[in-house]
Amino acid sequence: MKMLQLAYANLKEHFLTTALSIMLLSIGVGMVSFIVTVSEQLNDRFNRDIRGIDMVVGAKGSPLQLILSAVYQIDNPTGNISLSEVSKIQRHPLVKYSIPLSYGDSYQGFRIVGTDTLYLSHFKANFQKGQPWNKSLEVVLGSTVAERLSMGLGGHFHGTHGFEEEGHAHEEMRYSVVGILEPTGTVADRLILTSTESVWDIHHHEEEDVAEEEHANEEGEEDDHHEHEEEDAGGEITALLVKFKNPMGLMQLPRFINEKTSMQAALPAIEINRLYELMGIGFSTLQAIGILIMIIAALSVFISLLNSLKERKYELALMRSLGASPVKLFSLVIQESLLLCLAGYAFGIILGRIAIMTLSSFGEEQFHFSVSQSGVSPVEIWLLPFTLGVGLIAAIIPAIRAYRSDISTILRNE
Repeated sequence: MKMLQLAYANLKEHFLTTALSIMLLSIGVGMVSFIVTVSEQLNDRFNRDIRGIDMVVGAKGSPLQLILSAVYQIDNPTGNISLSEVSKIQRHPLVKYSIPLSYGDSYQGFRIVGTDTLYLSHFKANFQKGQPWNKSLEVVLGSTVAERLSMGLGGHFHGTHGFEEEGHAHEEMRYSVVGILEPTGTVADRLILTSTESVWDIHHHEEEDVAEEEHANEEGEEDDHHEHEEEDAGGEITALLVKFKNPMGLMQLPRFINEKTSMQAALPAIEINRLYELMGIGFSTLQAIGILIMIIAALSVFISLLNSLKERKYELALMRSLGASPVKLFSLVIQESLLLCLAGYAFGIILGRIAIMTLSSFGEEQFHFSVSQSGVSPVEIWLLPFTLGVGLIAAIIPAIRAYRSDISTILRNE
């Protein structure tokens, strides 16, 4: 215990050098902990949300944008697709089941998605309260939505056009909450779900209001336009999630849709792998930088201990003359290094968690996606022996020099 106290006193005496080494170690540990935790949770969330979805059908455009908008609900849709074309895909013998999606409105930043109850079954969503929608303008809230909005059964609200909170409100029609889902750990937690007819009714009503305003100015011209809008009302959806019966569907349907129809087919597994590759480069780079900083910190600890030995060689010689064995001097240097590394590790974990909390707060505000970290994560466990190992390697040479120090030579030179 006395040797540990002496090691602490020596580090305290060289405060600036000690602080620099701890700072470098904490930055390295914090970066590695943050990057590994975030990348693992993103991968887990992405994989959970695409599970069971073999293909997404939508309007022509970017396949990745289609996947992000239709599966993860974090991008704008590529457009709408005709029900007449969609119905052909739904009836195809290679399609096991399909889930229509219609959206374009939101409430308090949460998307309102028109679909059918198969969407709930797909994500294994059970009801905490209430029941599924039975008629137009009835909605079911995901667990995150219900919690953030503090809304229960029987609640009412007006949707807004678009995905921003300040969008134009549909004040003439309101939604009623009939169900609240239990947490699923998927995108369903962050959505307001309703029937496809609800979305059609809202926008058809909006089109009628616009038509009436134009009708007041151009009565004759508006009659034809209004009839055309009425005919098209409810004739489109935004996207279709598809599950194949067998691998033949994967081989035949995407190519057919992309080449023979006005729609596009995107394969979630392929597009998300491309996204992983793009993100993976950034994550790997930042993780490598974190490890590099830890190596630099090890060099700092090595230099610090060497310089400390030079300054304290007379003190160490006196300790030897008073009965301290070479092994004790060796352990003193090792303990100093390990104390430095423990402090760097502790501050690094705190730094990493602060970074995760900051990112989680930003993710909740922008995408309603949070990065959680409760308890001790695996990366924090393996970072501890790794950090101590770095400190041990850095201390070996200085510790050996302390062990081999010649008392008579040092005292004679003094």
